[in-house]
Amino acid sequence: MPRVIRETLISARDLALAWGPFFLLGLALLVGAYFLLDPAPPKRVILATGPEQSAYAEFGKRYADELKRYGITVELRHTLGSRENLRLLRNGKESVDIAFVQGGASETIRTREEEELEPVMSLGSLFFEPVWIFYREETIKNFTSLTQLRGKRVNVGIRGSGTPGLATRLLAANQIDREELTRTSMPDQDAVVGLLEAKLDAIFLVAAPEAPYVQMLLQTPGVRLFEFVQGEAYARRYRYISPVVLPRGVVHLALNVPSHDVPLIATTTSLVANEDTHPAIVQLFVQAASRIHGSPGWISRAGQFPSAQGNEFPLAKDAERYYRTGPPLLQRYLPFWVANLVDRMWVALF
Repeated sequence: MPRVIRETLISARDLALAWGPFFLLGLALLVGAYFLLDPAPPKRVILATGPEQSAYAEFGKRYADELKRYGITVELRHTLGSRENLRLLRNGKESVDIAFVQGGASETIRTREEEELEPVMSLGSLFFEPVWIFYREETIKNFTSLTQLRGKRVNVGIRGSGTPGLATRLLAANQIDREELTRTSMPDQDAVVGLLEAKLDAIFLVAAPEAPYVQMLLQTPGVRLFEFVQGEAYARRYRYISPVVLPRGVVHLALNVPSHDVPLIATTTSLVANEDTHPAIVQLFVQAASRIHGSPGWISRAGQFPSAQGNEFPLAKDAERYYRTGPPLLQRYLPFWVANLVDRMWVALF
């Protein structure tokens, strides 16, 4: 055997003997880190939405379509609304991973410290949900203050949604007791029918402008929308409320509906997840939110949502990173699964 080849083989053998154990140890550590860091996200996620045919339910379908591109099945669970969604998230036995939660949906007013102890995290605020108070013009004349609801038949929303709690707080802020009006707790669709059939004088709705019954009522003769001229005052009292404006003509330009700018108040709906939700799932949902909610709407400007602002719960670290720097650098050049694997393993590698 030529001397050069013999010395090369000896050098390779010595190198293997010297560094082989370190290589095997490093490989074992990487395998252990793989299972410890759990870089592969689950293939199935449960998203709690809201009642069927609601805006939440429609948005849920769009999220399911977005994540299907990555081989992840989003199972939609219809619920009564935000309050039930929050209860399901708090109770891990229910196996709900992510949910839409309306601002102020909690049963009690909590301090910032109490919110941070919740076993949930926010993936960002998604859109405004105005507080719509529709009323029959023939039964409530010159409706300018909520105090005029005394003695009226008013639907405050079905129990389990976030609407009753919010409506109760607004009425209480105007010193209206429960006994001073005839309250009902019907689902939104039934309440709309009751208003149209003159069985109700007014109804509270907390819904995105995309909700079909909201768009229908805005164009129904004899039905008027209450104007929150004290919107800024409500926002100063409740930090989850923002004053907003329904612009003139935005509902129907040709018919000029509404005929003037209408001041409203709105809560901010957020995407909320269990605190142990896989980081890759957080990234995918936040990126999907940008595509779904980034367009302009009746109330919001283009690019205003999703946002790291207006959250009642601590913002997930991966969501915060997205709002600060955008999608991970590797995802711009590599398929998601490869980019996620490298992104999750780089700590172990270096």
